[in-house]
Amino acid sequence: MKTAHKIIMAAAAMLMPLLLNAQQQEQRLTPEVMARLFPAGVVSPEYNPDGSVTFRCQAPNAGKVELECQMFSGTRPMTRDERGVWTITVKPDQPDIYPYAFQIDGTQVADPNNMFIFPNEGFKYSLADVRGPEPTVQDIQKVPHGKVSYRYYHSENCGGIERPMCVYTPAGYDPAGSEKLPVLYLIHGMTDTYETWFKVGHVNIILDNLIAQGLAKRMIIVMPYANPYPEMMLRGLADSYDAIGTDIVTREIMDEVMPFVESNYNVLTGKKNRAIAGFSLGGRQALACGLGNPEQFQYVAAMAPAIFGEEYKTNFETGVYAPVKSIKKNVKMMWLGTGSDDFLIQASRNLEKNLTDLGIKHEFYNPGGGHTWMNCRDYIEIVAKKLFK
Repeated sequence: MKTAHKIIMAAAAMLMPLLLNAQQQEQRLTPEVMARLFPAGVVSPEYNPDGSVTFRCQAPNAGKVELECQMFSGTRPMTRDERGVWTITVKPDQPDIYPYAFQIDGTQVADPNNMFIFPNEGFKYSLADVRGPEPTVQDIQKVPHGKVSYRYYHSENCGGIERPMCVYTPAGYDPAGSEKLPVLYLIHGMTDTYETWFKVGHVNIILDNLIAQGLAKRMIIVMPYANPYPEMMLRGLADSYDAIGTDIVTREIMDEVMPFVESNYNVLTGKKNRAIAGFSLGGRQALACGLGNPEQFQYVAAMAPAIFGEEYKTNFETGVYAPVKSIKKNVKMMWLGTGSDDFLIQASRNLEKNLTDLGIKHEFYNPGGGHTWMNCRDYIEIVAKKLFK
């Protein structure tokens, strides 16, 4: 028995290096191992030298695949090859960031081969970032870069829950240092999230470039999550989704977001050092909070704001906005921007006329384009250049 045991031990000793070597070979990320771990997909989107973009979708069992993309209206059919890969090549009118999705037999699907996703509560779009031959202010350039931080604060207004926000600070800023900066509170659109302004709007990149060029003041940008209802309803703290109400968002910004920022960052305070802006539903909320509290915000910007019916007039009469006299006294910049093809353009024109009739000094920017984040990046570039000057 002792001899047999010795033989077994000797064999094990001889086999162990071979087993370890085989295990080490398995752990190496060789082409064979990578192919097994990550089966071959397709390249999508593919950016072509002529400025066009090729989209591909691997759906061998689909009967119909279409591309839905904000480069154009509606959808366009894709063509299937013998491998079951559907393809289409399109060229936008100009370089920009374009949300898109595939419609596979009528079901909207984000591009599984694209890691860049549009943060949104509802639809799931991917992002095609089409660059021109020269970088623009919306592209990453060789300049000092700031930082986007994820922060959480406690909100009693929303039922005693922790709420998220993103905060942009410019290059070289130290929250505990001696430099004090003004603050822009920047609100997303309906069903967007606190990530959308920097992941789609590229607000951090735009500010990095503008600050480096001396075209914008150094500032902190606070991007709150202005829709608490999904979390509140999940926790049983709300019975319904109040999409257009502005009271809870205004209270949260005034009573919780601003105090959190002013306690955790070295910032300049007072109305001349605060701005508020927003897109779509966020534009509605920015108007309610900013024009409703003009003694707290000297700069107010509404980007395609979601105002309906005669609210452009009644909000001044019902107390949603402060008395006109107070707005005139306190608000240094009232900025309104809406694309000529935006479905909210008539509401903005009505608001613009009413501001004129009331004698409230303002700017109205009316470019082409619709209710898109391509326009939002244009809006924030213009607004950022005007703030705190």
